[in-house]
Amino acid sequence: MESLRSLMTHFPYPGRLEWLSRRPRRHGDVDIMNTLTLIEGRGIEGDHYSARGGKREVTLFQAEHLPVIAAFCGMAALPPEQLRRNLVVSGLNLLACRQQQLAIGDDVILEITGLCAPCSRMERTLGPGGYNALRGHGGMTARIVRGGIIYHGDCVTVMPVATETVQGQLFQPS
Repeated sequence: MESLRSLMTHFPYPGRLEWLSRRPRRHGDVDIMNTLTLIEGRGIEGDHYSARGGKREVTLFQAEHLPVIAAFCGMAALPPEQLRRNLVVSGLNLLACRQQQLAIGDDVILEITGLCAPCSRMERTLGPGGYNALRGHGGMTARIVRGGIIYHGDCVTVMPVATETVQGQLFQPS
């Protein structure tokens, strides 16, 4: 029988990068992109958050949650730019990727750092109840472990993070 730790590192399929954006100015328009350059320790080139670095260098959103939030808000569809996240990923449960790293394309590695809580702006954007519609579905934040260029359609795979040391040796769950 597999341990819970082992089960938490198995994903049936890789994900796919469905949508990319950056926000050059705080509260400004979202630039929808086909490629982005991610800079280790800083953020997305051309994004207003790139000057800060830290745990929120990149925001990710689950593509499968778009119709759920649209339904909660009484909308026929929800364009990703309204949520103001940087990356939309399909086919991979992002919430299950906590304490994991994601490899995107050939070069980039992100470390999931936490939940991306909705902001009060979602009430104006999505209408009354929009803030609550996003609670638990707001996506994830990440820091850039290894930078590079990512492209629409890139494969997104989970890489377990070393979590323990055993007699001074780094241990990765199997």
